[in-house]
Amino acid sequence: MTDDRMSGLALIAGSFGFIITMSLHPSGRDLFVPGQLEPLAQLAVATHALALASLPVLFLGAFGLSQRLAAAGRLAMAALVMYAFAVVAAMNAAAVSGLVAPTLVREVLAASPSSSEAWRIAFDYNGFLNHAFALLFVVGSSVAIVLWSIAILRSATLARGVGTYGCILGPITLIAVLSGHLKLDVHGFGVVVFGQALWFIIVGALLCRIRATEYPSSHVPTRMDHP
Repeated sequence: MTDDRMSGLALIAGSFGFIITMSLHPSGRDLFVPGQLEPLAQLAVATHALALASLPVLFLGAFGLSQRLAAAGRLAMAALVMYAFAVVAAMNAAAVSGLVAPTLVREVLAASPSSSEAWRIAFDYNGFLNHAFALLFVVGSSVAIVLWSIAILRSATLARGVGTYGCILGPITLIAVLSGHLKLDVHGFGVVVFGQALWFIIVGALLCRIRATEYPSSHVPTRMDHP
């Protein structure tokens, strides 16, 4: 199996992991529904564990994509750096949302009236952290997709359509989120994840179609490459 194909499969698998996470992701309000805490807490842990497992898979695919687009100058490397920044933010968001929040809800519901308010403040603060990390992920990943897309258009290594899509997707996402028109709640963040996952899946499929006989754009054939 070629590096391009492994990178493409990693992008596809990681993207589907994120889609599954957001499709099953319970909201913070759902955890407070009487009798629903334990099953939804288990679901939250499971879905966020899937997201955490998907992040390194996505990054491996992103690394392979950057290698394939290396001929476009520093754009692909800059995109990889921005995506690494975004992945760290997503890791923190998944941890506080899926691993910390259910524990805080348990403390809120089990606390005495005198301490319940303090635990609610802690729960709200955890929500602010989650939102901040989610915002960092959206900004970092959107910028990375734009840079990769420009590299795709410059190098003509992959289909120009996916490059055009990425150049449109990134700015629209940033404008929608930073202007406040798209809230980063479960629904809004899910919209962002789906839009980006679609781009990664298309790119992954294109990488899988590259034949082993095709050299990476950055590779200069030598006499050793031919009989």
